[in-house]
Amino acid sequence: MSEAVQKEELDLDNMENFKAGKDSFAFFDHFSKFSGIAVAQLYLICAAITGYEVISRYVFNAPTQWVFEVVMVLAATAWMLSAAYVTLHKRHIGITVFYIMASARGKWWLDFIAYVVGVIALWLLIDDSVIRALESVMMTERAGSAWNSPQPLILKSMLTLGAMTYIIQLMINLYRHFESKLAKQIVLLICGIIILRIICVMVVHFVGEESFFGAINSVYATVGSYINPQDYLNMQDMNIATVSLMIVGMMLILMMTGMPLGVVTLFVSVLSALCYFGYGGLYLVSTNAFGLLEKYPLIAVPLFVLMASILERAGVAEDLFDAMSIFAGKLRGGVAIQTIAVAVVLAAMSGVMGGEIVMLGLVALPQLLRLGYDRKMSIGLICASGALATLIPPSIIMIIYGLSAQVAIGDLFMAGAVPGLMLAGLYAIYVLARCNINPAMAPTAEEVAKARKKDMKMSKDKLYAVFLSIFLIFCVMGSIYGGIASVTEAAAVGVLGAIFVAWFRNAYSWNLLQVALAGTMSTVGTIIWLILGAVAFVGIYNLIGGADFMRSLFSGLGLPAIGIVFVMMGILVILGTFMEWIAIAFITVPVFAPVVVGMAPELGLEPEWAAVWFGVLFVMNIQIYFLSPPFGPACFWLKSVAPADITLQEIFVSVLPFIALQITGMLLVMFYPEIALWFPKWLGS
Repeated sequence: MSEAVQKEELDLDNMENFKAGKDSFAFFDHFSKFSGIAVAQLYLICAAITGYEVISRYVFNAPTQWVFEVVMVLAATAWMLSAAYVTLHKRHIGITVFYIMASARGKWWLDFIAYVVGVIALWLLIDDSVIRALESVMMTERAGSAWNSPQPLILKSMLTLGAMTYIIQLMINLYRHFESKLAKQIVLLICGIIILRIICVMVVHFVGEESFFGAINSVYATVGSYINPQDYLNMQDMNIATVSLMIVGMMLILMMTGMPLGVVTLFVSVLSALCYFGYGGLYLVSTNAFGLLEKYPLIAVPLFVLMASILERAGVAEDLFDAMSIFAGKLRGGVAIQTIAVAVVLAAMSGVMGGEIVMLGLVALPQLLRLGYDRKMSIGLICASGALATLIPPSIIMIIYGLSAQVAIGDLFMAGAVPGLMLAGLYAIYVLARCNINPAMAPTAEEVAKARKKDMKMSKDKLYAVFLSIFLIFCVMGSIYGGIASVTEAAAVGVLGAIFVAWFRNAYSWNLLQVALAGTMSTVGTIIWLILGAVAFVGIYNLIGGADFMRSLFSGLGLPAIGIVFVMMGILVILGTFMEWIAIAFITVPVFAPVVVGMAPELGLEPEWAAVWFGVLFVMNIQIYFLSPPFGPACFWLKSVAPADITLQEIFVSVLPFIALQITGMLLVMFYPEIALWFPKWLGS
């Protein structure tokens, strides 16, 4: 049994280092923890019943009417109710570069501001969403499908319930932020005011204004009329350029404080809605947020993450790496080439980059260094190879792009396959060229075997690792490319296949599955509210005319179409120096993609293919961002598992040649779009 599998025997509390607070709110800490672990099980149920739908449809020719809606409800429940868990463990994604540099007192104030802004944003969201949920309950709103389930009712209720658990845990964290008893009592008072407001809204909805709670609610309405942001800053009186500068400036300032990006985008969206539309604008925010929960392709994200987690913990990657070294034979630099090959296979199995870099850093990097491979080349190769998961399907980033640009995710997957393999080929050519010019930089695989005093025989375990990996990739990607299953259905098949692989290798255990589920819940929980906030923000900005303004701004540059694409790529590079890729995607793609589609004739492309082509360029740009100093996430991930003597500065220097190769690959796709488009066109013909 591998070391990774042995670790699964650890108790979940130890794995999470969970410690409940020592105050009267410790019970809610336990609720946040165990509710998070409980809803994580829903992802497994989603995979199981989706797999059942695929089998029922193709084996028994009896497609179901209920699976789609049930899966949507289960996934939305898992997304929303994981908020408290993620907030308890403070795992929401934020830009911490400047936060880290602040003094202890400065960090205290930045945390305080983040708590306050988060409470305001969530309260305003709940203030409207609870009304929408109650209206849906009162009318027993249904989907209108063949099964006609109460899906909209449940989804709107889950949005409200999730936001409530989020704000409660956030208020508890704020309470613990203070040492002063007076400050703690003020926090409790504010919490009571928020809870009373929610109760009043609910009671009034059922019994009417002519009640005690109606009178209290009128007090809230009176106070609200005096602090309506639109009275002090009416954005309708401003031109769209000024409004855009204000919104972007506010967003950047808040991001620099280190507060969670989901809080930032949600706060900016609710404040923009209030300043432009008044209190009625909150309806637009909650509607946009609710719309996210209906996006079926988004369910593929947690399922692919779960698949990757199971395979990683089953030790498949380690055996796959050893098997590939045997195939390398007498090739000089063969272990480096096998690292690239393993990275391609792992990318095709998961679509998750962070875990892949960590695994390669733990398994491949020590081996490369021990065998005498050039230090900088080895470090750069690990980062670049791990980053292939951004481009080689099933890519999580492509799923997010497809949702933002309204592009078929299957077409994006097919378009990303060839450029991904092209980049892998460029890495291999670079490594082989350097190793053959200077043989001292790398030994042959036979020399490696002698150094390890290990014969180069293919064991059954290693052979199974290669076969099962290829078979799983074939099943998952083949079902997508062949039009047999949707992306979400293929992801579900991948989860079930990963469980089978773990069982077949005698690596499966209940603890392995639970830790994989808990990790998936935590990972997805960190991004779902960021996506929700970004969706709400983009929706509001488009309604006030932001998208039209940006399109006119680009068209007014007087550049040819390819020049405008260059400008877009430059903007993405700049944003990538301080912003998370998810925020970049949801802020820029809804603006950039329509502009590119509109320029399709000038680019020599059909409109539908222009969006796919730009999607590949976008993902390749994000891939560069993952490696680029000063904040390249891939570099930090590798640093977290690299030997202590490898500095972050050394990693940044080591990745530079591979960044040059990435830029080369992106330029090739930019000037020769058919590199990306011929495969999806061929499959679709």
